[in-house]
Amino acid sequence: MAEKRKVILVADGDEYAKRTLERVSADLNCRCISMSQGNPSVLSGPQLVQLIKKAAHDPVLVMFDDCGYVGEGAGEIAMRYVAGHEDIEVLGIIAVASKTHHREWTKVDVCIDRDCQLTEFGVDKYGAREQELGRITGDTVYCVDQLNAPVVVGIGDIGKMSRRDYYKIGSPVTRLAIEIILERSGYNGYKTANNDTDSETHR
Repeated sequence: MAEKRKVILVADGDEYAKRTLERVSADLNCRCISMSQGNPSVLSGPQLVQLIKKAAHDPVLVMFDDCGYVGEGAGEIAMRYVAGHEDIEVLGIIAVASKTHHREWTKVDVCIDRDCQLTEFGVDKYGAREQELGRITGDTVYCVDQLNAPVVVGIGDIGKMSRRDYYKIGSPVTRLAIEIILERSGYNGYKTANNDTDSETHR
């Protein structure tokens, strides 16, 4: 039986998220499925699983986005499929805060604010701390609680946060979120790339 592919699910899929994850995946020796970018998501769960299986090595970063859809949208349907697939092992989830009218929320194990400080409080889309303990609101977090991921890290809007997470400065907030997931999930292959910026970005 083939070894399961190790995957990190990211609840955001706009162009900023794509640029950020491509940059961070290169820095951390991960693989980013660039074709999973979409606002909202356009690829189905089965299509994403096939792309994950083609990635050169683990861990693999995959984006999902509902673009404000009420309830479970295309991104979450795909996320649920990928998370439940027999050939996939979810290392963790990055739950991304957004300014949603529907106030969908999810529990998180830890949040990272825009200053790269860990906090038990939630954060908003700008990466500022909120008053809620252990949860954030977003538009692609409806099913996260049901996926039983080992680690759920909450952050603000990927690649933005008043330019505190801009990809040209290395996206420090997103990078830290991925590092925490790799560390807390016990991923054995975790290492920082040394001059290896060959990110597997399936286009």
